[in-house]
Amino acid sequence: MQRAAPQPRHAYRWYRVIPTQWRDNDVYGHVNNAVHYTWFDTVVNGWLVANGLLDIGGGAVAGLVVSSACQYFGEAAFPDDIHCGLRVARIGTTSITYEIGLFRNEAALSFAAGTFVHAYVDRESRRPVPLPAALRTAAGRLLAAGDGPQP
Repeated sequence: MQRAAPQPRHAYRWYRVIPTQWRDNDVYGHVNNAVHYTWFDTVVNGWLVANGLLDIGGGAVAGLVVSSACQYFGEAAFPDDIHCGLRVARIGTTSITYEIGLFRNEAALSFAAGTFVHAYVDRESRRPVPLPAALRTAAGRLLAAGDGPQP
């Protein structure tokens, strides 16, 4: 895997702020690495909900995480606010690859960068299905080639 570099805020298209919690810190005095993955899940699914693309309890289609990764450039600790930037790297036939940048408080560069792949399946059969048209359109607005944050 090629080593990523910290990214500036304008490289991401949508943001959600998540406050750290006291329990996030580990014995080394910073947020434990496992917590970063919960932030990835929260920002991706938060975007889906905010855009009317996820029916948590009853949708016919479900996005299952099939891959995730994180590279770290710095640390965060309670009581930081984490600004989670979201963009889309790839839209496939049945999957979307998201990229997430984590920013500590008002920092200009990310302290961590992640990837998160959702494969879409029929909720009952768990067989792959094509991305719903509304999801494909909305994800297109988050493509990394964009020129800055979107509401």
